[in-house]
Amino acid sequence: MNDKTKKITTLAMLSAIAYIVMYVGRFSIFPAAPFLKYDPKDVIITLGGLIWGPLSSFVVSVLVSVVEMVTVSETGPLGCIMNIISSCSFACTAAYVYKKKRTLKGAVAGLIAGSLAMAAVMVLWNYLITPIYMGTPRDVVAGMLLPVFLPFNLLKAGLNAGFTFLLYKPIVKALRKSGLVAMSQNDGKHGNVGLILVPAAVIATCVLIILSMQGII
Repeated sequence: MNDKTKKITTLAMLSAIAYIVMYVGRFSIFPAAPFLKYDPKDVIITLGGLIWGPLSSFVVSVLVSVVEMVTVSETGPLGCIMNIISSCSFACTAAYVYKKKRTLKGAVAGLIAGSLAMAAVMVLWNYLITPIYMGTPRDVVAGMLLPVFLPFNLLKAGLNAGFTFLLYKPIVKALRKSGLVAMSQNDGKHGNVGLILVPAAVIATCVLIILSMQGII
């Protein structure tokens, strides 16, 4: 199996996994805005970008978003576009930064940059597109940007960044053992136990905030 075939195989596998985790892992964060749902597909999309580069994240994002649109989504083409923009603003940004500097610092910088990019980009696109596909007056959506949309995207970004950081090394090792990723690939070392505590703490904090917002704790 040549490198191109390995890459296509890996991206197809990641696309399938991303769709599955989207399908089974969706849940609402804000009781007052149940249409805003978190799902972990961006974690898988970002992993593909960290391994193969930002273009791979874009390809997987488009594939998964289109399949989501024709199967489970209720927001049609506009929702599909929003999904692609959201996923790519996080995953492609993180992958681009990491591609430039394939070190631990590069990975952390990429995930932080992706988180900030997604939060900023989605505030703009929620203002522009959400009133159209939801049939809601723009001034109502504008009033939700800071108290609803921005916190939602920051929580989403925090979960995505934390899970991506924790899963990247194990996924790469598994793909290397299967022969789908070259053994000589130069990746940053993410194995420090102390550093693992940081993304774990980010995930735990986001989960506690979500549980509090849901009235569970």
